[in-house]
Amino acid sequence: MDQIQHKYITVHGLNLHFADIGTGPNVVVFLHGFPEIWYSWRHQMIAVANAGYRAIAPDFRGYGLSDPPPEPEKTTFHDLIDDLIGILDALAIPKVFLIGKDFGCRPAYMFALLHPERVSGVVTLGVPYTPPTSRPQYDKSLPEGFYINRWQEPGRAEADFERLDAKTVVRNVYILFSRSELPIAAENQEIMDLVDLSTPLPPWFTEEDLEAYGKLYEKSGFRTALRVPYRVIKEDLGITTDPTVKVPVLCIMGNKDYSFKFPGMADYINSGNLKEFVPNLEIVSLPEGTHFVQEQLPDQINELILTFLGKHK
Repeated sequence: MDQIQHKYITVHGLNLHFADIGTGPNVVVFLHGFPEIWYSWRHQMIAVANAGYRAIAPDFRGYGLSDPPPEPEKTTFHDLIDDLIGILDALAIPKVFLIGKDFGCRPAYMFALLHPERVSGVVTLGVPYTPPTSRPQYDKSLPEGFYINRWQEPGRAEADFERLDAKTVVRNVYILFSRSELPIAAENQEIMDLVDLSTPLPPWFTEEDLEAYGKLYEKSGFRTALRVPYRVIKEDLGITTDPTVKVPVLCIMGNKDYSFKFPGMADYINSGNLKEFVPNLEIVSLPEGTHFVQEQLPDQINELILTFLGKHK
């Protein structure tokens, strides 16, 4: 961890933070999910740097050590894609591998769709590709208490989270998202009520890890994080080009990831329909993998990533 350097670049008027380790012409960019930040990629960054690659992990705008946008409520996925272009241009990096987790998969796929000449390959954890015109319909097929439905409601998650300190919010979300069941609250509950204070952390997530996350979310808060991804899930990305992702893609899924319980998710992944949109696709399923598979099973994930990078560099 000490070898990882922390740097800043001004992009679109915001001071964006990124972690950086390794050297060489082949660059790997890691895009985090929620409630994560650059730190969630610590195991993978060191592994790819030791294998001769340069690893970069930005904090998205409004996350971690990056500046929040002046109006978080107007942030969109397009902003994240534009920020990524700005970072790569400022560093004079012409082409990269993109590795995304959770909602970080969406800008990875969209960047590959819009700028295929700048992408050597994409690895995603937990989220398969869906065409940009596709809209999730969680609100219609899952109960009102489903966590995404709740967090899409302006003010509700803010009030829920404000009862606790940032470290406890991250703790609760890590515990909830490490389970195999969808987080759904009863009518008289909030999402944070689904975790008891006595519930231990997952065995692969230490108090030191929690402290690192807690400090960063204490700084950033959750204002931008609730906007992106949860309140822009259904935004029209305005992408009218061919929806086929033509670069090589490795999709890693944990079989115990609660996202497998999203309506239609397992069928979509297992049906072969994905290959219509991602012809150069490899899918790997990890029987014991949960939502945070890169932190839970770092050695397996590192091996899969390094094999993919070696094939396509």
